[in-house]
Amino acid sequence: EVQLVESGGGLVQAGGSLRLSCVASGLTFDDYAIGWFRQAPGKEREGVACITYNDGRTTYADSVKGRFTISRDNAKNTVYLQMSALKPEDTALYYCAIESLSCTLIASLVEYWGQGTQVTVSS
Repeated sequence: EVQLVESGGGLVQAGGSLRLSCVASGLTFDDYAIGWFRQAPGKEREGVACITYNDGRTTYADSVKGRFTISRDNAKNTVYLQMSALKPEDTALYYCAIESLSCTLIASLVEYWGQGTQVTVSS
C-alpha cells in the first residue's frame, strides 16, 4: 500500500518560512517523481514543485520560483519543500503527490495523494 504522510504545515507571518516534509512508503521510488500541490478554498488544485527521484531534477511553478526549494533524502524516502518569503496568497492545503516517471505538475496525472497539511500565511 502506498502511503504519503505530510507534516510541517502551520501558521506563519508574511515573509516567514516553513519546511514541509513528506515521508513515502510502499513503492520503489526510483521510477517516480514526487511533488507538492496546493489547493486554496474555492480554487483548483495546482502544482507547486516536483523532483524526480532518480536524478533529482526539479520543476517549479512560476509563482514560487526563487522562493520555494524542493529536495529529497533517498535514504529516508522523504521529500522536503522549503518555503521562504511566504505570502498570504500561499495559504492553502498542501498535498504531497506521486507522478509516474516525470514531473508535470498536472493534478490529473497524479497517481497517489497524501492527506495534506495546512499552510496559513497571515498578512
